[in-house]
Order: sequence, then C-alpha cells, then structure tokens
Amino acid sequence: MGDSRKVQKKESSLICDAGVPYNHTVETPATFFLVGIPGLPSSHLWLAISLGAMYTISLLGNTLIMTVIWMDFTLREPMYCFLYVLAAVDIVMASSVVPKMVSIFSSGDGSISFNACFTQMYFVHVATSVETGLLLAMAFDRYVAICKPLHYKRILTPQLMLVMSVAITIRAVIFMTPLSWMVSHLPFCGSNVVLHSYCEHIAVAKLACADPMPSSLYSVIGSSIIVGSDVAFISASYNLILQAVCGLSSKNAQLKALSTCGSHMGVMALYYLPGMASIYVAWLGKDTVPLYTQVLLADLYLIIPPTFNPIIYGLRTKQMRKRIWSLLTHCLFDLSKLGS
Repeated sequence: MGDSRKVQKKESSLICDAGVPYNHTVETPATFFLVGIPGLPSSHLWLAISLGAMYTISLLGNTLIMTVIWMDFTLREPMYCFLYVLAAVDIVMASSVVPKMVSIFSSGDGSISFNACFTQMYFVHVATSVETGLLLAMAFDRYVAICKPLHYKRILTPQLMLVMSVAITIRAVIFMTPLSWMVSHLPFCGSNVVLHSYCEHIAVAKLACADPMPSSLYSVIGSSIIVGSDVAFISASYNLILQAVCGLSSKNAQLKALSTCGSHMGVMALYYLPGMASIYVAWLGKDTVPLYTQVLLADLYLIIPPTFNPIIYGLRTKQMRKRIWSLLTHCLFDLSKLGS
C-alpha cells in the first residue's frame, strides 16, 4: 500500500519544465500549455508587439483588398477573384494563431483546451494547403494571360474558376483531415506542456505515449506531395511565361509582364521558403537546429505571407493601387463631411 501511494503521488506531482508547471496524468489532458518560444522568454514582449503590429497590418490590408474587389465591378477578372479568396484565407490563417501567440508573449497565458488545440491545428493545416493551391491557380492565370491572351476569357471561364476553387478546398480537406485526426487520437499520458507557440502537430504529437512517427511521416509525405506538385507546376508556368516574355518585341510590354510576374513570385517566395524551411528543419534538423529557431520559423511561416501579400498586391498592382486610393479618399471625404 505504501509503495502504491508513493507511485501515485509521484505520478501526480508537479514538475517544472521550461519554467512552467505541469501535471503527469494517466488521462487525456483537458488543456495544453503553450510555452511560446522556448529559450527566449526575455524576447516575448518584443515578439508580442511585433506580432500584434503584423497582425493588424494583415487584418487591415486583407480586409481592404476584399472590400475593394467586392465593391468595384471592374475587378471581376479571374486574377482578382483568386486574390479575394487569398485575402480571406490569409485572415483565417493569421487569426487562427496570432491572437493566442500575442496572449502568450504579453501575459504568459498559454493554456488552451484540448478541443481548441486541435481545432487550431486543423485550421492551420487546411488554410496553408488552400493557400498553396491558390498560388498555383494564380500562376496558371498569369500563364494564360501572357502566353495565350487571345484565349484568356474562353479558357478561364467562371465555371472553371469555381471548379478550381472547389478542387483546391476538397484537396486541402482530404489531405489535412487525417493528420489532425491521427494526432488528436493519440494517447496523452505525460506532460501537457507544448514546446511551441501554437498547436503545431509535431510538437503536440511528441507528448503522446504512443509512437508519433505515423502522424509525423504522414505530415512530411502529405506536405511534400501538395507543395512539391504545386511548386513543380508553378515553376513550369513561370518558365513558359519567361520564354513568352523574352519573345515580345516591345520593351514596355516585357517590363509590364515582368513587373506583374515579379509580384506573384515575391508572394510565392514569402510563402514557400519559410514553410519548407519550417517543415524540413523540424523533421531533419531537430537535433542540430536550436528549438527556438524551429519555433520562430514555424511562427513566421504563418504570419509573414498574410502581412506582406496585401502590401505586394496593393502597392505593386497599378489597378489595385488606384482602386484602394480611390476608396480611401472617398471614405476620408465622407468622414470630413460628417465632421463638419
């Protein structure tokens, strides 16, 4: 009896890891505790300020782009429809993680319920998968616009756009639902402290009593299939675009085409480079790359694209720039009239 009580007492005792107390229990935890960025607690306040500013820019910028496209009936080309959906996905992607990150970094409130953790994980997975599909659709749009301009409206019909959007969403759900399901059904009987600033699946799976390798392997294979195929088709599209641009006789036409493509390629670099670095560092470099670097990469992957996408598309695209300026001046004029 005495030994049994000692074992029970030991299993339920509070242990300190990364400065945060947690319980050892034989039941699935009701909550997880997100520590933020392990090893960088002194930087949490600056991170909270930076993330808060980037999130504000993301919300305002993407909402502004959606409003302009929705209100201006001249912006009904396929490119702007895809841009509208991209802005909505960026808001979902940033909103699924950044508010909680800011709460962790500013006040230390890292608790998140079991269901909320896996809901957050699911939204992150689906949003990132939809975004890469949208970038592929936008690359296809530029390919048709530049390489087959006379057939643009005949090829990119509203029906095809709808089919592409639905296919992108279905692909994301089919590939990403099993991943969240696999991790959520692992047995958790140890620590409830997640060494991350959001419910990243590898960080959560490491807390399971069972082997997390199947879910981790599925994550790497699934992401490699989705990202690999999308990057391959995007690269092929831009290779054909560059060949077509080099064949144009007008220098102005060449510069215009390259300027438009440059915006898209910038957005894709901002999305794919941090994303691929985050995934493969977590998988292959977990023993050599410091944990705080892995967490920072994963955080930047989810906040950089939503922040800079509206800036790139709003400032680099002349038509969008004109419409945004017109909307802002109109709103300011209405406010000045109300004030007087």
